[in-house]
Amino acid sequence: MATDKTYIDFVCEQLPSSRPFRYKKMFGEYMIYIDEKPIFTVCDNTLFVKILPEAKDLMSGCAVGTPYPGAKECYVVDVEDRDFLEKTIDLYVTLIKPRKK
Repeated sequence: MATDKTYIDFVCEQLPSSRPFRYKKMFGEYMIYIDEKPIFTVCDNTLFVKILPEAKDLMSGCAVGTPYPGAKECYVVDVEDRDFLEKTIDLYVTLIKPRKK
Protein backbone atom coordinates (compact mmCIF):
# COMPACT_ATOMS: atom_id res chain seq x y z
CA MET A 1 0.00 0.00 0.00
CA ALA A 2 1.50 3.31 -1.03
CA THR A 3 1.38 6.41 1.13
CA ASP A 4 -1.58 8.59 0.26
CA LYS A 5 -1.37 12.34 -0.26
CA THR A 6 -3.58 13.01 2.76
CA TYR A 7 -1.05 11.35 5.06
CA ILE A 8 1.97 13.20 3.67
CA ASP A 9 0.03 16.47 4.06
CA PHE A 10 -0.74 15.52 7.69
CA VAL A 11 2.93 14.74 8.38
CA CYS A 12 4.00 18.08 6.90
CA GLU A 13 1.48 19.90 9.11
CA GLN A 14 3.19 18.37 12.16
CA LEU A 15 6.69 19.54 11.18
CA PRO A 16 8.01 22.64 12.94
CA SER A 17 7.63 25.76 10.85
CA SER A 18 11.04 26.99 11.99
CA ARG A 19 12.87 24.68 9.56
CA PRO A 20 12.56 24.68 5.78
CA PHE A 21 11.34 21.35 4.46
CA ARG A 22 10.13 19.76 1.29
CA TYR A 23 9.10 16.31 0.21
CA LYS A 24 9.66 14.34 -2.93
CA LYS A 25 7.53 11.50 -4.22
CA MET A 26 9.59 8.47 -5.10
CA PHE A 27 8.11 5.19 -6.33
CA GLY A 28 4.75 5.91 -4.71
CA GLU A 29 6.36 6.78 -1.37
CA TYR A 30 8.03 9.94 -0.06
CA MET A 31 11.29 11.35 1.24
CA ILE A 32 11.11 14.40 3.51
CA TYR A 33 14.05 16.78 3.35
CA ILE A 34 14.65 19.21 6.20
CA ASP A 35 17.29 21.87 5.70
CA GLU A 36 17.92 20.05 2.39
CA LYS A 37 18.89 16.85 4.24
CA PRO A 38 16.99 13.58 3.68
CA ILE A 39 15.63 12.99 7.17
CA PHE A 40 12.42 10.94 6.92
CA THR A 41 11.11 8.24 4.66
CA VAL A 42 7.34 7.91 4.52
CA CYS A 43 6.11 4.50 3.39
CA ASP A 44 2.74 2.83 3.84
CA ASN A 45 1.50 5.86 5.81
CA THR A 46 4.31 5.43 8.36
CA LEU A 47 7.13 7.85 9.21
CA PHE A 48 10.60 6.25 9.34
CA VAL A 49 14.04 7.59 10.25
CA LYS A 50 17.38 5.89 9.81
CA ILE A 51 18.87 4.02 12.77
CA LEU A 52 22.06 5.82 13.79
CA PRO A 53 24.22 4.96 16.84
CA GLU A 54 24.19 8.62 17.93
CA ALA A 55 20.38 8.56 18.14
CA LYS A 56 20.12 5.45 20.30
CA ASP A 57 19.25 7.27 23.55
CA LEU A 58 16.60 9.52 22.03
CA MET A 59 15.01 6.76 19.96
CA SER A 60 15.11 4.06 22.67
CA GLY A 61 11.32 3.96 23.01
CA CYS A 62 10.61 3.73 19.28
CA ALA A 63 9.49 0.65 17.42
CA VAL A 64 11.56 -0.46 14.46
CA GLY A 65 10.38 -1.60 11.06
CA THR A 66 11.32 -1.67 7.43
CA PRO A 67 9.88 0.89 5.04
CA TYR A 68 9.84 -1.59 2.14
CA PRO A 69 10.98 -5.16 1.47
CA GLY A 70 14.74 -5.46 1.51
CA ALA A 71 15.31 -2.15 3.31
CA LYS A 72 17.37 -1.80 6.47
CA GLU A 73 15.44 -1.47 9.70
CA CYS A 74 14.52 2.08 10.66
CA TYR A 75 12.94 3.71 13.68
CA VAL A 76 9.20 4.30 13.40
CA VAL A 77 8.45 7.87 14.52
CA ASP A 78 5.20 8.90 16.18
CA VAL A 79 4.26 11.84 13.98
CA GLU A 80 1.61 13.03 16.44
CA ASP A 81 4.13 13.61 19.26
CA ARG A 82 5.28 17.04 18.13
CA ASP A 83 7.79 17.51 20.95
CA PHE A 84 9.49 14.20 20.16
CA LEU A 85 9.29 14.91 16.43
CA GLU A 86 11.08 18.24 16.92
CA LYS A 87 13.80 16.62 19.07
CA THR A 88 14.25 13.96 16.40
CA ILE A 89 14.56 16.59 13.68
CA ASP A 90 17.03 18.66 15.71
CA LEU A 91 19.26 15.63 16.25
CA TYR A 92 19.08 14.20 12.75
CA VAL A 93 19.71 17.53 11.04
CA THR A 94 23.04 17.65 12.87
CA LEU A 95 23.88 14.01 12.05
CA ILE A 96 22.94 13.72 8.39
CA LYS A 97 25.03 15.30 5.67
CA PRO A 98 23.33 17.33 2.93
CA ARG A 99 22.68 15.59 -0.38
CA LYS A 100 25.01 16.51 -3.17
CA LYS A 101 23.27 18.16 -6.08
